[in-house]
Amino acid sequence: MLTGLRAADIITKKRGSPAFPHGQELSKEELEFLVQGFVQHKLPDYQIAAWLMAVYFNGMTFAETANLTNIMLHSGESINLHGLADKGITGPFVDKHSTGGVGDKISLPLAPIAAACGVQIPMMSGRALGHTGGTLDKLESIEGYRVLLDKEEMCRIMARCGFVMMGQTQHIVPADRLLYALRDVTATVESIPLITASILSKKAAEGSDALVFDVKCGSGAFMKSREDAQALAESLVNTAAAMGKKTSALITDMSTPLGNTVGNFLEIEETLDCLEGKGPADVMELTYALAAHMLLLGGKAASYDEAVSRCKQAVATGRAFELFMQNVEAQGGNPSLLLQQRGRRRSPHHAVYKAQRSGWLDIDALKIGLAAVRLGVGRNRTEDAVCPDAGIVLHLHTGEQVRQNDNIMDIYAKDAAALEQARPLLDEAVRYCDEKPQQKPLVYQEICS
Repeated sequence: MLTGLRAADIITKKRGSPAFPHGQELSKEELEFLVQGFVQHKLPDYQIAAWLMAVYFNGMTFAETANLTNIMLHSGESINLHGLADKGITGPFVDKHSTGGVGDKISLPLAPIAAACGVQIPMMSGRALGHTGGTLDKLESIEGYRVLLDKEEMCRIMARCGFVMMGQTQHIVPADRLLYALRDVTATVESIPLITASILSKKAAEGSDALVFDVKCGSGAFMKSREDAQALAESLVNTAAAMGKKTSALITDMSTPLGNTVGNFLEIEETLDCLEGKGPADVMELTYALAAHMLLLGGKAASYDEAVSRCKQAVATGRAFELFMQNVEAQGGNPSLLLQQRGRRRSPHHAVYKAQRSGWLDIDALKIGLAAVRLGVGRNRTEDAVCPDAGIVLHLHTGEQVRQNDNIMDIYAKDAAALEQARPLLDEAVRYCDEKPQQKPLVYQEICS
């Protein structure tokens, strides 16, 4: 741990004073003192919490964000995938990251589609927290599926399937794991520089050379406005470029749930639909758009149109579906059992949510996400368990007409009490309009380095 520095002085510098009301830029050494001290348990939580809140209010410069990212990256182990061609690890290594949403299962069909087109994907994902779903929880709803892998297993699976879906280990970027847990309980999650450093430190540690970001905006996203989403997208793209990573970002809508399902196993079923080419239109569109950008960054297509065409061909030929099933088997699941359970595996605690009146529907993503947490889909604390068979199946969506007593959605809960707890939030989530609500674009903007 660096000497000659005091945490209180660094916090004061970032917090601000009469002479510097908006705080000052911290040096690399000062950031190292805080992060290393926290990881090594030499600084208490309350001092790091005070620094996080100062960052939340006063922000960070681009140089600070880049320094923090690198410090977090080097707080633990990193994976180097180069020089492993003899093991079938040839690249290009491209990954995709979403800032999180409701019904956002895009990573699940996207990875085998891009892998079928020649990209290798070392995807390190997270779990549900708050109202947003987690890729790892969805994968673990497949019985036997393992997401905790060592490097040898990771490489073996990626060589076989072209992609691997894994969780963050205790030894990879421990600073991020510790800082994120503290951010979650101190209301400092929605800080653009802290989000940037968290995402990029993990993505750099997993070995990716290029990154595609899906930055969500709307009620169900962390970034509620287009302006905030653009600021985050630019921060991610510019910081990644400074680290030598090729990047692009799409700003996409999260004002209403994505697809027809919200829930862990339900979203696995929808993934299978997508890989058979019959998924919901919005999920298919966004999956192809993000996968196409992965192909472009990986040099597997000369134009966007060619990249989309290749992705659609990977689905049409069945190759992407085949790779997904190979991955299920390689990571401990049983493909035959998965197919047997498809469409049948549901929680017995079930209710139908019917329209209270006629009109045009406007369904709010945030309220649906919060209701799903009550049903058992997500978690309020990191130690909470999730119910793999809980969730929501939407039969009608924003912009569609409904008549009173029409079935809007089927809801499945972990227990009977959860059904009752979720209903008031569903009542808030569903609005009935006298005129058709304005349709929002799925993709608002592209930002490339």
